[in-house]
Amino acid sequence: MSSRILVVEDDASVAATVVRGLRAAGFEVELATDGELALSAIERERFDAVVLDLGLPRLRGDALLPRCAERDLVVVVLTADGELPTRLACFARGAADFLAKPFFMEELVARLRARMRGRDAAPRIAWDGVELQVDRRMILRDGVALPVTAAEMDLLVYLARRAGRPVSRAALAEHALPSDAVPSERTIDSHVAHLRRKLGPAGRAIETVWSVGYRFNPPSTS
Repeated sequence: MSSRILVVEDDASVAATVVRGLRAAGFEVELATDGELALSAIERERFDAVVLDLGLPRLRGDALLPRCAERDLVVVVLTADGELPTRLACFARGAADFLAKPFFMEELVARLRARMRGRDAAPRIAWDGVELQVDRRMILRDGVALPVTAAEMDLLVYLARRAGRPVSRAALAEHALPSDAVPSERTIDSHVAHLRRKLGPAGRAIETVWSVGYRFNPPSTS
């Protein structure tokens, strides 16, 4: 399955060049021409990465960066302002990479692929007889694939990518539940209970953080 990229660019000429170039490189691409449209898109749909301009109408790109980071999106900033303070501010807000205009399309494609490969680093985690295969979206227990739901898989992957850090129920509801589901913290508790039961003793790696949510803390990352 090809990666889904959201291009956020208000300049029609630049947008056409980027969309055409990314599609030619094999990506599935959507376009948002202002910040509000981009925010609506990332809240409504799932993307693997965002190519983001900063000088956008209605909502600036730098205001979108933290929202993208909350959704675990790879963001490559593509903007005319290539000054060091701007670059540093973008990285501080969660950008994965930065490319100043004018740019080479081949370089943008290479940077996107490199950053997404980096996100997929260490795609398999093993603990207590269980192996989470992020790349294949499988969970094996004693070598046998567990019958987990898509929501349970998304929940465990989201926690695993933040191993050792508390994750709120609200964040899990937003990122692990289907886009057409009503976000519910009680539903997340139910998914966690089912997942722990399927994992057996290895389910203890999903720790409850009282008044916050959950934390993934397998022995290998303790």
